[in-house]
Amino acid sequence: MKMYIKLILTVLLIIQPTVVGAEIEGNEIVSRNDKENITLYAKKISGLFRDFKINFKGGLYSRPFWISETNPTYAPQIIYEDINKDLKKELIIILTKGYGTGVLWEDIYVFDTLNKSGLGINEVIVDNPLAIIHKKIKTKLTAKKAEVIVGDKECSVDITHLEIKPENLFNDIGFGSIIDYEVKDNELIVSVAGQISPASFVGNIVIVYEFRDKMYQAKSIEFQPCK
Repeated sequence: MKMYIKLILTVLLIIQPTVVGAEIEGNEIVSRNDKENITLYAKKISGLFRDFKINFKGGLYSRPFWISETNPTYAPQIIYEDINKDLKKELIIILTKGYGTGVLWEDIYVFDTLNKSGLGINEVIVDNPLAIIHKKIKTKLTAKKAEVIVGDKECSVDITHLEIKPENLFNDIGFGSIIDYEVKDNELIVSVAGQISPASFVGNIVIVYEFRDKMYQAKSIEFQPCK
């Protein structure tokens, strides 16, 4: 019996998050929310933040494969809001893994809190916006116009005024150079730019997520042409 209890205690020590103080040796603070007692740590390796650790209300969780830019303008974001309408706040972390002229690549990670006290977190899948676009949207590109079809809604954008050289025009509208996440009015939203040449965009696909079948999936998809 004593051996059994000892085994149970050993397992619990392995799976429970480590309780930590304000600092973690070898890591630096890259973002924090003092009000909610949430801090994000990482190591600066080869010009990028890597080997992340999340201090969530005293529990330490490791995410060794995350990466993020070190530019303070694109610092990791910590958001703590109820985005699935379960009356408990979710932890949302947004990382920028690349940026530049006409480029913004963001990754998002969403965690449920595991009990009513808000202690403990469990990562939840967010459907990839590019996969959603490829499954739900049809596009067509000619020298005169770009067409985007979302469900039964078709939008045609005149591109003749852009005066794009034929050799620079893509074969079709491309998505993925700009992926921009935000939480607005307690909803998770991503905006994905539609690109038709190395320097020209025609608009954005805006996806609003909802929690369905134990993951975040598209609730609505809309194309918003450039003004």
